[in-house]
Amino acid sequence: MAAVTRPDPAADESSDPSAKRPRLDSNGEVSRGHRHIAAVILARGGSKGIPLKNIKMLAGVPLIGWVVRAAKDSTVFDSVWVSTDHDDIESVAKKCGAEVHRRSAAVSKDTSTSLETLQEFSKLNPDVDVICNIQATSPCLHPHHLKKAVEMITKHGYESVFSVVRRHHFRWEEVKNGVTSTRALNLNPAQRPRRQDWDGELCENGSFYFATKELIGQGILQGGKTAYFEMQPEYSVDIDVDIDWPVAEQRVLRYGYFGKDKPELLRLLLCNVSGCLTDGQVYMSASAEEMLSVNTRDLIGISMLKKKGMEVILISSSENPVPKPLADKLSQKTGCELVHLTEQKQVEVQRLMMKKKLEWEEVAYLGNDVPDVGCLNLAGLGAVPLDAPMVALNAAKYTCQNPAGRGAVRDFIEHILRLKERVVEPPCSNLTELNSDQKSEH
Repeated sequence: MAAVTRPDPAADESSDPSAKRPRLDSNGEVSRGHRHIAAVILARGGSKGIPLKNIKMLAGVPLIGWVVRAAKDSTVFDSVWVSTDHDDIESVAKKCGAEVHRRSAAVSKDTSTSLETLQEFSKLNPDVDVICNIQATSPCLHPHHLKKAVEMITKHGYESVFSVVRRHHFRWEEVKNGVTSTRALNLNPAQRPRRQDWDGELCENGSFYFATKELIGQGILQGGKTAYFEMQPEYSVDIDVDIDWPVAEQRVLRYGYFGKDKPELLRLLLCNVSGCLTDGQVYMSASAEEMLSVNTRDLIGISMLKKKGMEVILISSSENPVPKPLADKLSQKTGCELVHLTEQKQVEVQRLMMKKKLEWEEVAYLGNDVPDVGCLNLAGLGAVPLDAPMVALNAAKYTCQNPAGRGAVRDFIEHILRLKERVVEPPCSNLTELNSDQKSEH
Protein backbone atom coordinates (compact mmCIF):
# COMPACT_ATOMS: atom_id res chain seq x y z
CA MET A 1 0.00 0.00 0.00
CA ALA A 2 1.21 3.50 -0.74
CA ALA A 3 -0.22 6.72 0.60
CA VAL A 4 0.18 10.01 -1.20
CA THR A 5 0.26 13.45 0.32
CA ARG A 6 0.53 16.63 -1.69
CA PRO A 7 2.28 19.41 0.24
CA ASP A 8 0.88 22.81 0.95
CA PRO A 9 3.46 25.44 -0.11
CA ALA A 10 2.15 27.77 2.55
CA ALA A 11 2.86 25.23 5.30
CA ASP A 12 4.46 26.67 8.41
CA GLU A 13 8.27 26.63 8.22
CA SER A 14 8.96 29.12 10.97
CA SER A 15 9.69 27.02 14.06
CA ASP A 16 13.23 26.90 15.37
CA PRO A 17 15.44 23.91 14.58
CA SER A 18 16.65 21.77 17.44
CA ALA A 19 19.39 19.22 17.10
CA LYS A 20 19.03 15.83 18.77
CA ARG A 21 16.17 16.77 21.09
CA PRO A 22 13.54 14.10 21.84
CA ARG A 23 10.07 14.69 20.44
CA LEU A 24 7.37 15.63 22.90
CA ASP A 25 3.83 14.32 23.05
CA SER A 26 0.71 16.48 23.36
CA ASN A 27 1.36 16.87 27.09
CA GLY A 28 4.85 18.21 26.53
CA GLU A 29 6.53 15.04 27.78
CA VAL A 30 9.04 12.83 26.00
CA SER A 31 7.22 10.42 23.71
CA ARG A 32 7.72 6.80 24.78
CA GLY A 33 7.66 5.74 21.17
CA HIS A 34 10.41 8.13 20.17
CA ARG A 35 12.85 6.92 17.57
CA HIS A 36 16.03 8.68 16.52
CA ILE A 37 15.50 9.95 12.97
CA ALA A 38 18.60 11.16 11.15
CA ALA A 39 18.98 12.98 7.84
CA VAL A 40 22.01 11.85 5.86
CA ILE A 41 23.18 13.80 2.81
CA LEU A 42 25.65 11.91 0.65
CA ALA A 43 28.33 14.20 -0.81
CA ARG A 44 31.31 12.37 -2.23
CA GLY A 45 34.21 14.50 -3.44
CA GLY A 46 34.78 12.65 -6.70
CA SER A 47 32.06 14.14 -8.91
CA LYS A 48 33.06 13.51 -12.52
CA GLY A 49 30.76 15.97 -14.30
CA ILE A 50 31.35 19.08 -12.16
CA PRO A 51 34.40 18.99 -9.82
CA LEU A 52 33.30 19.31 -6.16
CA LYS A 53 29.76 19.92 -7.41
CA ASN A 54 28.30 19.39 -3.93
CA ILE A 55 29.86 22.60 -2.63
CA LYS A 56 29.71 24.64 -5.82
CA MET A 57 27.87 27.91 -5.18
CA LEU A 58 24.26 27.85 -6.38
CA ALA A 59 22.45 31.21 -6.09
CA GLY A 60 24.88 32.31 -3.37
CA VAL A 61 24.72 29.10 -1.30
CA PRO A 62 26.84 25.90 -1.53
CA LEU A 63 24.75 23.17 -3.16
CA ILE A 64 24.58 21.01 -0.02
CA GLY A 65 23.61 24.12 1.98
CA TRP A 66 20.13 24.13 0.43
CA VAL A 67 19.18 20.68 1.67
CA VAL A 68 20.99 21.00 5.02
CA ARG A 69 18.97 24.16 5.67
CA ALA A 70 15.70 22.47 4.74
CA ALA A 71 16.48 19.46 6.94
CA LYS A 72 17.47 21.53 9.98
CA ASP A 73 14.56 23.94 9.68
CA SER A 74 12.06 21.09 9.36
CA THR A 75 12.78 20.32 13.08
CA VAL A 76 11.82 16.66 12.56
CA PHE A 77 15.35 15.23 12.64
CA ASP A 78 17.31 14.39 15.77
CA SER A 79 20.52 14.83 13.79
CA VAL A 80 21.52 16.06 10.34
CA TRP A 81 24.63 14.60 8.72
CA VAL A 82 26.71 15.03 5.60
CA SER A 83 28.56 11.89 4.55
CA THR A 84 31.75 12.71 2.65
CA ASP A 85 35.32 11.70 1.93
CA HIS A 86 36.59 15.22 1.17
CA ASP A 87 38.10 17.84 3.51
CA ASP A 88 36.56 20.86 1.73
CA ILE A 89 33.07 19.32 1.74
CA GLU A 90 33.48 18.48 5.44
CA SER A 91 34.37 22.11 6.17
CA VAL A 92 31.36 23.48 4.27
CA ALA A 93 29.03 20.94 5.87
CA LYS A 94 30.08 21.98 9.37
CA LYS A 95 29.63 25.62 8.45
CA CYS A 96 26.08 24.82 7.34
CA GLY A 97 25.40 23.24 10.74
CA ALA A 98 25.58 19.55 9.84
CA GLU A 99 27.49 16.78 11.57
CA VAL A 100 29.94 14.87 9.40
CA HIS A 101 30.20 11.16 8.71
CA ARG A 102 33.69 10.69 7.34
CA ARG A 103 33.09 7.72 5.09
CA SER A 104 35.71 5.06 4.54
CA ALA A 105 37.61 4.49 1.31
CA ALA A 106 35.64 1.27 0.84
CA VAL A 107 32.41 3.20 0.20
CA SER A 108 34.01 6.19 -1.58
CA LYS A 109 34.72 4.51 -4.91
CA ASP A 110 33.15 5.41 -8.23
CA THR A 111 31.37 2.06 -8.05
CA SER A 112 30.10 2.50 -4.45
CA THR A 113 26.34 2.68 -4.01
CA SER A 114 24.32 5.01 -1.80
CA LEU A 115 23.02 1.99 0.10
CA GLU A 116 26.54 0.81 0.97
CA THR A 117 27.34 4.22 2.45
CA LEU A 118 24.10 4.28 4.43
CA GLN A 119 24.85 0.80 5.77
CA GLU A 120 28.26 1.99 6.97
CA PHE A 121 26.65 5.04 8.59
CA SER A 122 24.05 2.85 10.29
CA LYS A 123 26.67 0.51 11.74
CA LEU A 124 28.65 3.47 13.12
CA ASN A 125 25.49 5.05 14.58
CA PRO A 126 23.42 2.20 16.05
CA ASP A 127 21.23 4.65 18.01
CA VAL A 128 19.71 5.92 14.74
CA ASP A 129 16.40 4.12 14.07
CA VAL A 130 15.29 5.77 10.83
CA ILE A 131 17.54 7.23 8.15
CA CYS A 132 16.44 9.80 5.59
CA ASN A 133 18.80 9.87 2.62
CA ILE A 134 18.45 13.39 1.18
CA GLN A 135 19.98 14.02 -2.23
CA ALA A 136 22.37 16.99 -2.29
CA THR A 137 21.30 17.67 -5.87
CA SER A 138 17.70 18.55 -4.90
CA PRO A 139 17.98 22.23 -3.92
CA CYS A 140 14.24 22.98 -4.11
CA LEU A 141 13.40 20.69 -1.20
CA HIS A 142 11.42 22.49 1.54
CA PRO A 143 10.98 21.74 5.26
CA HIS A 144 7.27 21.06 4.86
CA HIS A 145 8.02 18.23 2.39
CA LEU A 146 10.12 16.52 5.05
CA LYS A 147 7.64 17.21 7.86
CA LYS A 148 4.82 15.51 5.99
CA ALA A 149 7.01 12.56 5.03
CA VAL A 150 8.16 12.01 8.62
CA GLU A 151 4.54 11.96 9.77
CA MET A 152 3.97 9.01 7.44
CA ILE A 153 6.68 7.17 9.40
CA THR A 154 5.78 8.29 12.93
CA LYS A 155 1.98 8.51 12.73
CA HIS A 156 1.01 5.99 10.06
CA GLY A 157 3.57 3.28 10.65
CA TYR A 158 5.32 3.19 7.29
CA GLU A 159 8.76 1.61 7.21
CA SER A 160 9.94 3.36 4.06
CA VAL A 161 8.82 6.56 2.33
CA PHE A 162 10.28 8.07 -0.82
CA SER A 163 9.56 11.15 -2.94
CA VAL A 164 7.97 11.03 -6.37
CA VAL A 165 6.77 13.43 -9.04
CA ARG A 166 3.91 12.94 -11.49
CA ARG A 167 5.03 12.81 -15.12
CA HIS A 168 2.93 12.77 -18.28
CA HIS A 169 5.39 11.05 -20.61
CA PHE A 170 4.40 8.42 -23.13
CA ARG A 171 7.05 5.69 -23.11
CA TRP A 172 8.16 3.44 -25.96
CA GLU A 173 10.30 0.33 -26.05
CA GLU A 174 13.89 0.82 -27.21
CA VAL A 175 14.77 -0.81 -30.53
CA LYS A 176 17.82 -3.07 -30.08
CA ASN A 177 19.13 -6.64 -30.42
CA GLY A 178 17.74 -7.03 -33.93
CA VAL A 179 14.23 -5.82 -33.10
CA THR A 180 13.02 -3.62 -35.98
CA SER A 181 9.77 -2.24 -34.56
CA THR A 182 9.02 -0.48 -31.29
CA ARG A 183 5.87 -0.68 -29.20
CA ALA A 184 4.11 1.55 -26.71
CA LEU A 185 4.72 0.76 -23.05
CA ASN A 186 2.10 2.87 -21.29
CA LEU A 187 -0.54 3.85 -23.85
CA ASN A 188 -2.74 2.59 -26.64
CA PRO A 189 -1.65 4.56 -29.74
CA ALA A 190 -5.13 4.10 -31.23
CA GLN A 191 -6.63 5.89 -28.25
CA ARG A 192 -4.10 8.49 -27.20
CA PRO A 193 -5.45 10.25 -24.09
CA ARG A 194 -5.41 13.98 -23.63
CA ARG A 195 -3.16 15.17 -20.82
CA GLN A 196 -6.13 16.31 -18.75
CA ASP A 197 -7.73 12.87 -19.14
CA TRP A 198 -4.67 10.94 -17.94
CA ASP A 199 -3.38 10.87 -14.37
CA GLY A 200 0.15 10.29 -15.61
CA GLU A 201 2.72 8.12 -13.82
CA LEU A 202 4.56 8.49 -10.53
CA CYS A 203 8.33 8.57 -10.96
CA GLU A 204 11.01 8.84 -8.28
CA ASN A 205 12.40 12.39 -8.23
CA GLY A 206 15.37 11.50 -6.01
CA SER A 207 14.79 14.16 -3.36
CA PHE A 208 14.66 11.81 -0.35
CA TYR A 209 14.34 8.22 0.79
CA PHE A 210 13.30 7.29 4.34
CA ALA A 211 13.96 3.75 5.59
CA THR A 212 14.28 2.01 8.95
CA LYS A 213 17.69 0.77 10.00
CA GLU A 214 16.36 -2.79 9.77
CA LEU A 215 15.59 -2.37 6.06
CA ILE A 216 18.94 -0.72 5.39
CA GLY A 217 20.68 -3.56 7.22
CA GLN A 218 18.94 -5.97 4.83
CA GLY A 219 20.18 -3.98 1.84
CA ILE A 220 16.78 -2.43 1.07
CA LEU A 221 15.77 1.24 0.79
CA GLN A 222 12.17 0.63 -0.25
CA GLY A 223 10.46 -2.25 1.47
CA GLY A 224 8.15 -3.35 4.24
CA LYS A 225 5.11 -1.09 4.54
CA THR A 226 6.01 1.40 1.82
CA ALA A 227 4.61 4.82 0.93
CA TYR A 228 5.42 7.50 -1.60
CA PHE A 229 5.27 11.23 -1.06
CA GLU A 230 4.25 13.23 -4.12
CA MET A 231 6.07 16.49 -4.79
CA GLN A 232 5.04 19.00 -7.42
CA PRO A 233 7.22 19.32 -10.56
CA GLU A 234 8.48 22.81 -9.70
CA TYR A 235 10.13 21.43 -6.54
CA SER A 236 11.43 18.28 -8.24
CA VAL A 237 14.79 19.59 -9.39
CA ASP A 238 17.65 17.13 -9.84
CA ILE A 239 20.79 18.89 -11.04
CA ASP A 240 22.36 15.54 -11.91
CA VAL A 241 19.99 14.90 -14.76
CA ASP A 242 17.47 17.65 -15.37
CA ILE A 243 19.10 20.99 -15.96
CA ASP A 244 22.43 22.75 -16.17
CA TRP A 245 23.73 25.16 -13.56
CA PRO A 246 22.41 28.53 -14.86
CA VAL A 247 18.92 27.08 -15.35
CA ALA A 248 19.10 25.45 -11.92
CA GLU A 249 19.88 28.83 -10.35
CA GLN A 250 16.81 30.37 -11.94
CA ARG A 251 14.64 27.51 -10.66
CA VAL A 252 16.09 27.76 -7.16
CA LEU A 253 15.61 31.52 -7.03
CA ARG A 254 11.93 30.95 -7.73
CA TYR A 255 11.18 27.74 -5.84
CA GLY A 256 14.06 27.20 -3.40
CA TYR A 257 13.80 27.44 0.38
CA PHE A 258 15.64 30.51 1.65
CA GLY A 259 15.34 29.83 5.36
CA LYS A 260 13.64 31.73 8.11
CA ASP A 261 14.84 35.14 7.03
CA LYS A 262 12.08 37.71 6.75
CA PRO A 263 13.05 39.91 3.80
CA GLU A 264 9.80 41.84 4.07
CA LEU A 265 11.18 43.38 7.28
CA LEU A 266 14.39 44.71 5.72
CA ARG A 267 14.47 48.51 5.74
CA LEU A 268 18.17 49.39 5.69
CA LEU A 269 21.25 48.21 3.78
CA LEU A 270 24.60 48.91 5.42
CA CYS A 271 27.38 48.55 2.87
CA ASN A 272 31.11 48.74 3.50
CA VAL A 273 32.89 50.98 1.02
CA SER A 274 36.33 49.39 1.09
CA GLY A 275 36.25 45.74 0.08
CA CYS A 276 32.59 45.76 -0.96
CA LEU A 277 31.64 48.80 -3.04
CA THR A 278 35.29 49.14 -4.06
CA ASP A 279 37.97 46.48 -4.52
CA GLY A 280 39.79 47.75 -1.44
CA GLN A 281 42.43 49.65 -3.36
CA VAL A 282 43.12 53.38 -3.38
CA TYR A 283 44.63 54.60 -6.64
CA MET A 284 47.00 57.54 -6.85
CA SER A 285 47.52 59.81 -9.84
CA ALA A 286 50.80 61.39 -10.96
CA SER A 287 49.76 64.52 -9.11
CA ALA A 288 49.31 62.49 -5.87
CA GLU A 289 45.51 62.70 -6.10
CA GLU A 290 43.77 59.71 -4.49
CA MET A 291 41.05 57.92 -6.43
CA LEU A 292 38.59 55.06 -5.92
CA SER A 293 37.16 52.74 -8.55
CA VAL A 294 33.39 52.11 -8.34
CA ASN A 295 31.46 49.78 -10.63
CA THR A 296 28.54 51.47 -12.40
CA ARG A 297 26.47 48.29 -12.00
CA ASP A 298 26.74 48.70 -8.23
CA LEU A 299 25.63 52.32 -8.45
CA ILE A 300 22.58 51.33 -10.50
CA GLY A 301 21.82 48.60 -7.96
CA ILE A 302 21.85 51.11 -5.11
CA SER A 303 19.44 53.29 -7.05
CA MET A 304 17.16 50.27 -7.65
CA LEU A 305 17.01 49.45 -3.94
CA LYS A 306 16.31 53.03 -2.93
CA LYS A 307 13.43 53.20 -5.42
CA LYS A 308 11.91 50.20 -3.62
CA GLY A 309 11.91 52.16 -0.38
CA MET A 310 15.00 50.79 1.36
CA GLU A 311 17.57 53.16 2.79
CA VAL A 312 21.24 52.60 1.92
CA ILE A 313 24.05 53.81 4.15
CA LEU A 314 27.70 53.46 3.18
CA ILE A 315 30.19 52.86 5.97
CA SER A 316 33.93 53.22 6.33
CA SER A 317 36.05 52.49 9.36
CA SER A 318 39.33 53.37 10.98
CA GLU A 319 40.77 50.09 9.61
CA ASN A 320 39.88 51.11 6.04
CA PRO A 321 39.23 54.87 6.08
CA VAL A 322 37.98 56.73 3.03
CA PRO A 323 39.60 60.17 2.67
CA LYS A 324 37.02 62.92 3.21
CA PRO A 325 37.23 64.41 -0.31
CA LEU A 326 36.59 60.97 -1.77
CA ALA A 327 33.87 60.25 0.80
CA ASP A 328 32.05 63.44 -0.15
CA LYS A 329 32.23 62.63 -3.87
CA LEU A 330 31.08 59.06 -3.26
CA SER A 331 28.15 60.21 -1.14
CA GLN A 332 27.16 62.68 -3.83
CA LYS A 333 27.50 60.08 -6.60
CA THR A 334 25.38 57.44 -4.84
CA GLY A 335 22.96 59.76 -3.08
CA CYS A 336 23.68 57.88 0.16
CA GLU A 337 24.86 58.97 3.56
CA LEU A 338 28.43 57.85 4.29
CA VAL A 339 29.17 57.16 7.95
CA HIS A 340 32.71 56.83 9.28
CA LEU A 341 32.99 54.39 12.21
CA THR A 342 35.77 54.99 14.70
CA GLU A 343 34.96 52.32 17.33
CA GLN A 344 34.17 48.61 17.08
CA LYS A 345 31.80 48.16 14.15
CA GLN A 346 29.09 46.21 15.97
CA VAL A 347 28.93 48.81 18.75
CA GLU A 348 28.65 51.75 16.36
CA VAL A 349 26.18 49.97 14.07
CA GLN A 350 23.93 49.23 17.05
CA ARG A 351 24.15 52.89 18.02
CA LEU A 352 23.13 53.85 14.49
CA MET A 353 20.23 51.38 14.60
CA MET A 354 18.98 52.80 17.89
CA LYS A 355 19.01 56.26 16.35
CA LYS A 356 16.90 55.01 13.46
CA LYS A 357 14.75 52.80 15.73
CA LEU A 358 15.64 49.62 13.87
CA GLU A 359 16.16 46.00 14.99
CA TRP A 360 18.80 43.67 13.55
CA GLU A 361 16.18 41.74 11.56
CA GLU A 362 15.44 44.96 9.67
CA VAL A 363 19.07 45.39 8.54
CA ALA A 364 20.89 43.90 5.57
CA TYR A 365 24.65 44.04 5.96
CA LEU A 366 27.38 43.70 3.33
CA GLY A 367 30.79 43.17 4.95
CA ASN A 368 34.09 41.65 3.95
CA ASP A 369 36.45 40.83 6.81
CA VAL A 370 37.03 40.05 10.50
CA PRO A 371 35.64 43.37 11.88
CA ASP A 372 32.34 42.62 10.11
CA VAL A 373 31.75 39.15 11.58
CA GLY A 374 29.64 40.35 14.52
CA CYS A 375 27.35 42.38 12.28
CA LEU A 376 27.11 39.59 9.70
CA ASN A 377 25.99 37.15 12.39
CA LEU A 378 23.34 39.49 13.81
CA ALA A 379 21.93 41.09 10.67
CA GLY A 380 18.62 39.99 9.25
CA LEU A 381 20.53 39.20 6.07
CA GLY A 382 24.32 39.27 5.93
CA ALA A 383 26.43 38.91 2.79
CA VAL A 384 30.04 39.08 1.61
CA PRO A 385 31.72 39.44 -1.81
CA LEU A 386 32.95 36.33 -3.56
CA ASP A 387 36.59 37.08 -2.69
CA ALA A 388 36.04 37.67 1.05
CA PRO A 389 38.29 35.73 3.47
CA MET A 390 36.97 32.49 4.97
CA VAL A 391 36.20 33.99 8.38
CA ALA A 392 33.74 36.39 6.76
CA LEU A 393 32.35 33.75 4.38
CA ASN A 394 31.55 31.54 7.37
CA ALA A 395 29.55 34.31 9.04
CA ALA A 396 27.50 35.30 5.99
CA LYS A 397 24.13 33.91 4.98
CA TYR A 398 24.70 34.84 1.34
CA THR A 399 27.86 34.86 -0.78
CA CYS A 400 27.80 37.20 -3.76
CA GLN A 401 28.66 35.72 -7.11
CA ASN A 402 31.00 38.63 -7.91
CA PRO A 403 34.10 39.96 -6.13
CA ALA A 404 34.38 43.29 -4.35
CA GLY A 405 34.23 46.34 -6.62
CA ARG A 406 33.06 44.20 -9.54
CA GLY A 407 29.33 43.83 -9.06
CA ALA A 408 29.09 42.34 -5.54
CA VAL A 409 26.82 45.14 -4.30
CA ARG A 410 24.50 44.81 -7.30
CA ASP A 411 24.39 41.04 -6.82
CA PHE A 412 23.37 41.36 -3.15
CA ILE A 413 20.77 44.01 -3.93
CA GLU A 414 19.22 41.84 -6.64
CA HIS A 415 19.10 38.97 -4.13
CA ILE A 416 17.27 41.19 -1.62
CA LEU A 417 14.77 42.31 -4.25
CA ARG A 418 14.13 38.72 -5.37
CA LEU A 419 13.45 37.68 -1.79
CA LYS A 420 11.02 40.54 -1.34
CA GLU A 421 9.23 39.59 -4.56
CA ARG A 422 8.87 35.99 -3.32
CA VAL A 423 7.10 37.25 -0.22
CA VAL A 424 4.31 38.90 -2.19
CA GLU A 425 4.11 36.20 -4.89
CA PRO A 426 0.85 34.22 -4.51
CA PRO A 427 1.18 30.46 -3.87
CA CYS A 428 0.58 28.02 -6.71
CA SER A 429 -3.16 27.38 -6.83
CA ASN A 430 -2.82 23.77 -8.00
CA LEU A 431 -1.16 22.58 -4.79
CA THR A 432 -3.58 20.95 -2.38
CA GLU A 433 -3.29 18.60 0.55
CA LEU A 434 -5.19 15.33 0.25
CA ASN A 435 -7.16 13.94 3.18
CA SER A 436 -5.52 11.06 4.99
CA ASP A 437 -8.15 8.63 3.72
CA GLN A 438 -7.39 9.48 0.07
CA LYS A 439 -4.90 6.74 -0.82
CA SER A 440 -3.83 4.84 -3.87
CA GLU A 441 -2.48 1.31 -4.04
CA HIS A 442 0.06 -0.27 -6.34
